[in-house]
Amino acid sequence: MAVNITIPKLGMSVDEVNLVEWKVEEGDRVEQGDVVLVVETQKTEWNVEAEGSGFVHILIEGGNKAGIGTVVGLIAQTQEELASLQTHPGQDSQTGAPVATTYVTPNKAVKQEGAVESGGGESVGGKIRITPVARKLAEDKMVDVTKIKGTGPGGRITREDVEKALAESPAQPVKEVKALPESYQGRTLKESIPLRGMRKAIAEHMYRSLSGTAQMTVMGEFDMTEMVKFREGLVRNEKLIGIRISFSDILVFVISRALTKHYDINCSFIDDELKIWENINIGVAAAMGAEGLIVPVVKHADQKSLTEISRAVRSMNDKAQSGTLVPDDVSGGTFTLTSLGKGGVSLFQTPIINQPESAILATGPINDKAVVKEGQIVIAPVMPFSLTFDHRVINGFGAEQFMGTIRSYLEEPWLLLA
Repeated sequence: MAVNITIPKLGMSVDEVNLVEWKVEEGDRVEQGDVVLVVETQKTEWNVEAEGSGFVHILIEGGNKAGIGTVVGLIAQTQEELASLQTHPGQDSQTGAPVATTYVTPNKAVKQEGAVESGGGESVGGKIRITPVARKLAEDKMVDVTKIKGTGPGGRITREDVEKALAESPAQPVKEVKALPESYQGRTLKESIPLRGMRKAIAEHMYRSLSGTAQMTVMGEFDMTEMVKFREGLVRNEKLIGIRISFSDILVFVISRALTKHYDINCSFIDDELKIWENINIGVAAAMGAEGLIVPVVKHADQKSLTEISRAVRSMNDKAQSGTLVPDDVSGGTFTLTSLGKGGVSLFQTPIINQPESAILATGPINDKAVVKEGQIVIAPVMPFSLTFDHRVINGFGAEQFMGTIRSYLEEPWLLLA
């Protein structure tokens, strides 16, 4: 019996995914555990693995959308079973119910139920039927499937029908392919890169955030003299603590405690309502190289100790770098921190809110700087910050009060014990 390739449940907030890319082709043999499909939610990509060994039959091609639980392909145990699947209406191998697939008309993809083939040949309800292998061959060779008469069961077009049409078609003169213009409006073109995957999702998310909110950014600096000493003490006692505490860990700890005193910052503006969240879930931006940033979320940060936060941040960062984050890891945030750390060169930024949150704090690298203390010019470690907030729901006074609390914690760490 064939094994289903099903879109897995990827989190409470995910109902539908994009099928980014099949890692196998129709008829390929796979082993249990092999990655056969890459799907994408709004925030991350996810590998779908084969739950059995055998030969792949693709029901829904890449580039389409599919709901959670949808059967998008089948794994036949034998070549004979594969051939049967390719020539008979698709059924869920466990329930016997028709499986969802995609019929393809010349200019449009339309979701239908209960058929394996897609494309040309005899039409059913105006949709032309063709096996996936034949459809791919026709696309590659640019064959008009509407002019091919299928010889398969029910008039479906088979690979042999497409090959016959290719053999019978008159040879077309080779058209000269024009090179891309060397310049565009006075600029020389080096390369054109399609925007897709995570980079495309980030672009769309950031644009929606800027166009749909009234964003305002306030900037300033923190004197980190006492906090640097505090962290040095934690590092000296790393063996006793069990983990090396970073400044990012400390910032998540500080922000979560400040939000317990400023719930007006821990909010979202949804459906013309200001929603104040009970949970304090801090997103910590993680760099993903050229792909951009992803924001794993430390859930219930206000209920975690500093070491628990440190372990959570490290675990999320490891998952981000290995590509094993799931949608639940990057959803549910109520506030975001993005920190440049030692390698940063920018002092101040205008970070964009990670909607549906209402505020984001960006911090720069800690550097020694001349400051005035008690009428004397001294050298002190200083950290710049930029807080962007949605001015529709957070006023300037509230933002200043919130940052004042964070300043107190960073400049007088003992207050965290009060």
